[in-house]
Amino acid sequence: MKTLAPPPSLLIRLGAPISVILAAILAFVLVACALLAPFIAPYDPTDLASFELMNAELPPAFTADGDPRFVLGTDNQGRDLLSAMLYGARVSIAIGGGAVLLAASLGVTLGLLAGFYGGKVDSVIMRVADVILSFPTILLALLVSGIARALLSGASTAEWAPIILICAIAIHEWVQYARTVRAATMVEAAKDYVRAAKVIGLPSRRIMLRHILPNVMSPVLVISTINLAAAVLTEATLSFLGVGMPPTYPSLGTLIRIGNEFVFSGIWWIALFPALALVILVLAVNIVGDWLRDRFNPKLRVKR
Repeated sequence: MKTLAPPPSLLIRLGAPISVILAAILAFVLVACALLAPFIAPYDPTDLASFELMNAELPPAFTADGDPRFVLGTDNQGRDLLSAMLYGARVSIAIGGGAVLLAASLGVTLGLLAGFYGGKVDSVIMRVADVILSFPTILLALLVSGIARALLSGASTAEWAPIILICAIAIHEWVQYARTVRAATMVEAAKDYVRAAKVIGLPSRRIMLRHILPNVMSPVLVISTINLAAAVLTEATLSFLGVGMPPTYPSLGTLIRIGNEFVFSGIWWIALFPALALVILVLAVNIVGDWLRDRFNPKLRVKR
């Protein structure tokens, strides 16, 4: 995921504080572990034939009753929790990254059109954006997910669920990209180089893509980094509410939902470890995103 966080070496050259560099390294490690889950996970949590109910709800290996085969214990199905977390993190990051990519693509396109053409085009796009913003993110995502599940018979399967979640999250997040790009496009469109391009007869599409778009992408990259953490958290919330990934192919949110049912029974590890992984990932990305926002926004930059 290129939008997750810039390389630590780049942050060092930009003068990032040590906390931001450590957060970026931590985010890269978590993403790498998630992407390499099929190679580093002790077991395959998607293989139902490998589950043994005799191994269900075993505590972590470092406890008195722990089994050394399962470092972080097992869930209620006898599935190795560490393996489920690695695969679940991959699903959560993939859905969050896909939602950010879709939202950014749609928002940048509509923002360019609204800022460049103005008039009725601008009014229609911005009024649609205002209507979408009137709904909370989770409520709108639940609405989209519910409609998709009603229309598609296989919406709850592991094949369709990620696509539905990506669309459900992106349908609300594109507005922020559109507003940002619209404002930047209106500023760029008033400059001499754009006026000169119009005078010599260049097509509008070429002016937007070749001249304006490269000059409005910096804030988009910063917003993408911040929104990735929010998208991962939204996916976890939807899965926790039962409208996300199926239990047979869980994400971090699904694991937390499953573990929440056993917390008061003393089986704390099923919910605790996925929740810690989610918090660490979101916190690391947010730290990097907040620093990038301050670094590339002259109004927020602190003079030294």
